[in-house]
This record gives sequence, structure tokens and C-alpha cells, in this order.
Amino acid sequence: MKGKLILVVGPTGSGKGTLLSYLRETEGASYVFPISCTTRAPRPGEKDGGTYYFLTKEEFEKREAAGEFLEWAAYGSNYYGTLKSEILPYIEQGKTVIREVEVQGARQIQTLLSNDDLQIIFIDAGEWADLERRILARASMTEAELLARRKRYEDELTFKGEAARVVANPDGGLEQAKIDFIQAVHELAAQ
Repeated sequence: MKGKLILVVGPTGSGKGTLLSYLRETEGASYVFPISCTTRAPRPGEKDGGTYYFLTKEEFEKREAAGEFLEWAAYGSNYYGTLKSEILPYIEQGKTVIREVEVQGARQIQTLLSNDDLQIIFIDAGEWADLERRILARASMTEAELLARRKRYEDELTFKGEAARVVANPDGGLEQAKIDFIQAVHELAAQ
């Protein structure tokens, strides 16, 4: 039996990372969580092969040119991407791989994998005003940065209709979102 890739998609601040952390804590041994690559500098406490594989831009570009990435994107002056080797062998082994990804990356992956191999969960945090509060609570940013986030939010919302499951994560609704997220993962992994 072939496995599948479940992508977790949603706007910045929607709670994707929080829900994935909860899944890892409660059922982590049941799933594969691939490590991404980035060209950004490691933050204090980060080690290569932990949260990310840290590559130079030259290494990243060489691997991208060789077709090693399932998806990749440039954010600011850095690259981020997911290697095929972190996902495809596990799908072939019948395992369920779960990956948080931006909409741009999800669109790339949709062109490479069949609907049998790929499922998408969209995390919906509600209206822009709610998301804006969450984003600003995490870090200060300029008006221009906030406007760029809003445009990205609007683009990401258009992707909601392509998801197999939508998990609502409104302010104050995290505990229910955790339950709904775990249920969505179970249902999609079983298909």
C-alpha cells in the first residue's frame, strides 16, 4: 500500500506550526515530518538537520538545478525548499508524510504528485483583523510589511477551496482546532 503526503497550508499566524507541534507531541511516531532546506543563517540553538538543513545559496541553486526539490520558494533574500528525498521514499514505503508548506509550494507539489498521493488541510484563522492581531503579537513590522502580509493572506485564502479538509482555528478556538486537526489527519491518512 502506498502512503501519502498531507500538506498543511494556511496564512501566516493561522496556527499551522502550533497544530503540527501538537500532532508531533501526541502522535509523532505515526507520521514522517520531513526536514526543509534553507539558505538563511541558523538561529541560536538551531543545528543542521534539526529544524532545517542549512545550505549556501550556491548549494541550494545547484540542488534545485539538479531537480532535487519537490518544492521551493524565495522569501526575502533566502531560499526555502523540501527535498524529494525527504518525502517520496516514505510515500513509496506506505507511510504518511506531513508537511507545513506555503501556498506557492503546495501549488508546485500539486503539479508533481497525483491526487492519490496528496491531500491538503487548510488552517483557517478567520478574518484578516484577527490574523493581523496574531501577527503583530508575534513581531513588530512596518506598514509595508503588513500590507504585503495582507496581500499574501488574500492569495492564500483562494487556495482554501482546493483543500480536502478545512480546520477552523479562530481566536480562542485552539483546543477545538487541535481535535479537528487530528481528526482530519486520521481521515486523510486512511483514504
